[in-house]
Formats: sequence, C-alpha cells, structure tokens
Amino acid sequence: MPEPADAEHRQRQIAAEIAQLGLCLPGSLVERMTRCGSPRCRCHSDPGQLHGPYPSWIRKAGAKTITRTLTSTQAERYRPLFGNTRRLRELISELETLSAQVVEQAEWPDTRAPDTPATATTPL
Repeated sequence: MPEPADAEHRQRQIAAEIAQLGLCLPGSLVERMTRCGSPRCRCHSDPGQLHGPYPSWIRKAGAKTITRTLTSTQAERYRPLFGNTRRLRELISELETLSAQVVEQAEWPDTRAPDTPATATTPL
C-alpha cells in the first residue's frame, strides 16, 4: 500500500501527464476491406478480391456505431490521438486503483451515534 505522501505525489504526476496529453479520439482506427456496388466487379465473384484496405475510424455514440472512412493522411494524423485515448484510460485506471488503496488504508471516522446499528440508515 502506498504511503499518503507517495500517493499524493503520484496523483500529481498522473494529473500532470493527463494535462499534457492533448486531444483524445474515442473508438478505433482499423483497416477495412470492402465490396463495391458494381455487380460485375471482381469483388463479387471472388471474396479474396475485396477493395482496400481503407483506414476507418469506428466509434460508438450512445447506442449507435459510427464509421468514418479516412484518407491515409487523416489516418496518420489521427493515430496519435487514439494513442492519447489509450494512455488516458491507463492513467484513469491507475488513479482509480491508487484512490481505492488510499481509502482502504485510511481510518475513516464513524459518524454514527454510539448506539446506532451499522445497518441503520440515517434520514436526510
């Protein structure tokens, strides 16, 4: 378990790294192969002859999946932003773990009255 001073120091380091990340894109950058709309094209007769690969950005917005085909230039420009999102999630996870460890080892005062059972709820 981290000492309180160590935990506070790491918390500040995580916050500083998050502040330096910059833009973060949700979703994934994938390479997709597609079939075109021309029924006489080779892609319809031979499944191994699909068109592509085309870089695509796929993400969720609520319950809807959004797919956007990108140019090669866009894909290379956006790639670091997906890396920023990945790092942000890692840092958030580390901060949550650190917070749970600090709370578990801390002695929190019991604010209930001395004769109140632990399962009783206090009205607001």
